[in-house]
Amino acid sequence: MKDVIAVIDFGSQYSQLICRRIRESGVYAELFQYDIKESDLENFNLKGIILSGGPNSVYEKKSPQLPKFILKKNIPIFGICYGMQLLIQNCGGKVIQSKLREYGVANLNVENNSSIFFGLKKKEIVWMSHGDEVVSIPNECKKIASTENCKFAAIENLPQNIFGIQFHPEVKHTKSGKKILENFIFKICKCKKSWTPKSFINETIHEIRNKIGNEKIILGLSGGVDSSVTAALLHKAIGNNLICIFVDNGLLRKNEFENVNQTFKKFPHFNLISVNAKKKFLSALKNVINPETKRKIIGKTFIEVFESTIQKQLKNSTIIFFAQGTLYPDVIESAHPERKKAGLIKTHHNVGGLPKNLKFTLIEPLRYLFKDEVRKVGKSLGLPDEIIFRHPFPGPGLAVRIIGNVNEKSLSILREADFIFNEELLKANLYKKLWQSFAVLTNVKSVGVMGDGRTYENLLALRAVQSDDGMTADWSQLPFSLLKKVSSRIVNEVKGINRIVYDISSKPPSTIEWE
Repeated sequence: MKDVIAVIDFGSQYSQLICRRIRESGVYAELFQYDIKESDLENFNLKGIILSGGPNSVYEKKSPQLPKFILKKNIPIFGICYGMQLLIQNCGGKVIQSKLREYGVANLNVENNSSIFFGLKKKEIVWMSHGDEVVSIPNECKKIASTENCKFAAIENLPQNIFGIQFHPEVKHTKSGKKILENFIFKICKCKKSWTPKSFINETIHEIRNKIGNEKIILGLSGGVDSSVTAALLHKAIGNNLICIFVDNGLLRKNEFENVNQTFKKFPHFNLISVNAKKKFLSALKNVINPETKRKIIGKTFIEVFESTIQKQLKNSTIIFFAQGTLYPDVIESAHPERKKAGLIKTHHNVGGLPKNLKFTLIEPLRYLFKDEVRKVGKSLGLPDEIIFRHPFPGPGLAVRIIGNVNEKSLSILREADFIFNEELLKANLYKKLWQSFAVLTNVKSVGVMGDGRTYENLLALRAVQSDDGMTADWSQLPFSLLKKVSSRIVNEVKGINRIVYDISSKPPSTIEWE
């Protein structure tokens, strides 16, 4: 049985990043909610517990509390930010609102040769994000690090094998963050490396077969990385009992419908049903401006199309299960009910846009993976690079890259501009180096001059970002010569655009997509 680290989620936007960093080191980590019961952990070879950060204050009456059984488990515990404050409070220390809040980079002074800091320097760069502070620690605790504004930046309680830090080791801004987590899982918890993409595939296939039996699964295939890896994984698990439905919703990129069909028809014994539903989607989106409404309409319409297709083409088949390529960033940003204290950023159509009376049981084998992990799984499944390394594409498609009304004309303009942008990135060998690149058709028009005449046409924004997981992202500093070439081509080749701007905002504070 593989070693497991349980990460208890108190609502931080970075909770799953903790899992991800641990899995990068070859140890399996799973996320649990703060109201977890001890019985939920019975079937795991549990080696340690990590308490995540969170947006609340521990002294507030309705703030998430530490499950009482955790301090009695007799295994190592590691509290991060809010998690550390919970440990301090529950062990007899005191936490108050800080007069000097810390957000961003800070200089950590390591004051003790604690095993959690093994291999670190006396001065380290860390990422702080807290408005409360620990002002006193329990007698059995020892201070092991501080910053200028935080006296107790890290503590340890060796008799109880408890460790706490006030900063975030899971984010890359903390230079030695991965080392700190590895010290916990290997030196303190004594974990063995046992989690790989191959082990994930084998375990998931086993789980799917046990759950599905001889039933059939319907999958909404888009041709993107997530749904393609989901399809390959399910096909390996249940073969012909997987039925993929690929819907042309009219919101796809240029040539996407044709290319996806050609790609998957090459797979042996692959059940693929292609549906043209452009008119239905565009009719449902007519005069819809609000992006949240767009997403919910698209999610609802997808289900209607799936149900209709099943009734028409699979009359003699009973379908119980419906699969999706949902990833964890979708769940986090949509503040799914399973994450009780997380804030809503935006609804993803395959998370928050589904109807409550869904007639199928959902199967989401990639639900707790990040994009880079999904790509590794896809590689292990033998998918080609042109699928594995495709940039992420939003479930609602081009509808959320058009600010305002979605119609045939705006879609045509955006498709051509987007195609040119990515074509030039491929030519420059930059496409694979980016996390995502795309064009956005704004609802702004501007005056221009073309052929000695006045124009009044659309403003187009270009967006390119670099990221590891989509949770945070930096705008890419593309060469000016490339941007100049792209701008020139779009203005000259795409009728309806006379001005190009380049988006230089990072995530946070922005999101990657505009809507």
